[in-house]
Amino acid sequence: MNNSELKEVGVIGLGLMGSSIVAAMLINGYKVIAFAPMEPDMANGPDYILHALNESFKQGIHNHEVAQLQANVVYTRDYADLRNCFLISECVIENADIKKNVYALIEAVVSPETIITTNTSAIPITILQETLLHPERFLGMHWAEPAFTTPFLEIICGPKSDIAIAETLYKIAETWGKEPTLVRKDIRGFITNRLMYAMYREGFNLVENGYASIEDIDRVCRNDAGHWMAFCGLFRYMDLTGLQAYYHVMQDLFPTLSNQTSTPKLIEDIAKEGGNGVSNGNGFYKYTKEEAAEWEKAFEEFSYDINNLAKKYPINLVEQRLKNKQ
Repeated sequence: MNNSELKEVGVIGLGLMGSSIVAAMLINGYKVIAFAPMEPDMANGPDYILHALNESFKQGIHNHEVAQLQANVVYTRDYADLRNCFLISECVIENADIKKNVYALIEAVVSPETIITTNTSAIPITILQETLLHPERFLGMHWAEPAFTTPFLEIICGPKSDIAIAETLYKIAETWGKEPTLVRKDIRGFITNRLMYAMYREGFNLVENGYASIEDIDRVCRNDAGHWMAFCGLFRYMDLTGLQAYYHVMQDLFPTLSNQTSTPKLIEDIAKEGGNGVSNGNGFYKYTKEEAAEWEKAFEEFSYDINNLAKKYPINLVEQRLKNKQ
């Protein structure tokens, strides 16, 4: 298909997540207007996107010529280039004022029908859509890294969002190979982060109070939930392994879980020192440059492997199997 015939989507912000989304959209057959608001985005984003396209080709995620996909992306720092996009994904830093300023610049150049989304992890959609001229077409679209392998995607409505637009975006996302979640009522952190941060909080509580080491917590998560969560969710797992047991355990365990509302000191101390994990070698673990590079490479390999395994067990697995028996 000629480049001019492709539907256009815009991605604003070419950090790790934004670049990953660009790759996902290219793989799914769109022309992408990749907007780089910061100079490092323009310097680093294209290299990450090219690597993602090449590696995902090797792993069988797509069978397109990488050179052709590259021809379908336009790198820009001019908002006017977004004018023909039917969908825009904003991926700038987690600052509500900066995001709102970006939305004003987007709305100045796109049509009222353009769907505008944010990849925020925690800022409520309610807050972000306050200043939009057309808040009904504004939604959260929360991706996971890598965007081009994982089936995860949350679509979040704010109080002024048009549910029909959200449902349309849900159907479109299914054509990208996603198993999306439609969050019909806005809540801080949405679904996945509320679940995950409850686990993070309990992990910090156990480490800081001497019950286990960081390594112990990681090992437990990896070898228990890390195995079955790729197959099914929380509620299905309780059904599969005996609901009654969970009912009785909850009565005794829930009152003892952490309900701390302050930021754990363990992460605060590292963050105030400038620690950022593998990107600078200083996190909950220490990394040499070689170790950091190997961890990043291993995570990339695992992302492809777990994606291939998960495809064998889709969310509608039983429905498909029963249908095939008819």
